[in-house]
Amino acid sequence: MTGGGSGGHITPILAVAHELKRLSPHAEVIYIGQRGDALADVPARDPNIDHVYAVWAGKLRRYADESWLRRLTDVRTIALNARDVLRVLYGTWQSFWLLRRLKPDVIFTRGGFVSVPVALGGRLNDVPYLTHDSDALPSLANRLIARWAAKHAVAMPVELYPYSTSKTVMVGVPVSSQYQPVTAALRKQYRHELQLDAYEQVLLLTGGGNGARVLNQALVANARYLLGTYPDLAIVHVAGRALETETNRAYDALGLGAARKRVRVHGFVADLYRQSGAADVVIARGGATNLAEFALQGQACVIVPSKQLGWNVQNAAILAREGAIISLSEDQADQPERLGRAVGELFGDDVRRQALATRLAAYARPRAAQDLAELIITVATGETETDAPRA
Repeated sequence: MTGGGSGGHITPILAVAHELKRLSPHAEVIYIGQRGDALADVPARDPNIDHVYAVWAGKLRRYADESWLRRLTDVRTIALNARDVLRVLYGTWQSFWLLRRLKPDVIFTRGGFVSVPVALGGRLNDVPYLTHDSDALPSLANRLIARWAAKHAVAMPVELYPYSTSKTVMVGVPVSSQYQPVTAALRKQYRHELQLDAYEQVLLLTGGGNGARVLNQALVANARYLLGTYPDLAIVHVAGRALETETNRAYDALGLGAARKRVRVHGFVADLYRQSGAADVVIARGGATNLAEFALQGQACVIVPSKQLGWNVQNAAILAREGAIISLSEDQADQPERLGRAVGELFGDDVRRQALATRLAAYARPRAAQDLAELIITVATGETETDAPRA
């Protein structure tokens, strides 16, 4: 299994690893990540991952909001891209020899920079691999390696993707089995476990495993309004490991007095399902994994997609058109009290909040991790899909 660079890549990998071990307890599951990955310790601690390795990988830096002229004259970015091409080549060489030694039956690539050298190393060793795309737009990494893939697993209808339809299977987005529909009783339980049961409203913000500075800053700017308007509100803010100290200092600088105790800042949480399940409203990016998790829980969400990430924007646009989320652009979230008022409207309107939650829940695919695990076993054993065992 390979992927990484963000929680949105690692979380589905671990969900599928769990299902693989359940369906095939004697299977050996190996994770190959990117050297220097800030979240490398997460799969290393997972009980369903038997061994962890790392290889070099590189990214192609390209941003949707930049003009072609800026891209051509951005010497630093051009230099970094050139360096990372060499890293991909070296990572492919590393992967070739690592996979030759490990002799896996199949490779599952979740996308991300490291998928390219690992998949190419697998191709050179005649190891079949399958890709997975969580977003409405396929990742560049998966597009680069698509030609030789045995199967493409996708989150949305097959016709949205530029892959051969004969090799493409819609499975949804695999998420941890810890995510389940949140009833009033379960929300109460989560709040008790997190010592949040004294609060009438709970707001969660998560920018993903690495955090999101723009989103962090937007909530901090709205904190005085929210905490002042809702005296029984608790804010749970998952800022990202590298941004935790910065975010705490930003809240301290607001001079909130006693209200500061109602703000909890975490760098990273291993139990996001509990944190989100305890919340009345969730603020997040437009990453497909988080959206799938919150859909399974049936949460009311305010989504602020990164304008630099086209797939974030498209995911949010699709769900907003269906009335399943409230979507604000980064520019809108930066307007004074705009984000706070959007959240406040949901606190004050139980009917609308429930309608959002119900519409988002319609997109949930609770079998996604199991279906993907079964597809991996099918490719590994060389069976046809009709012959593959079902759990």
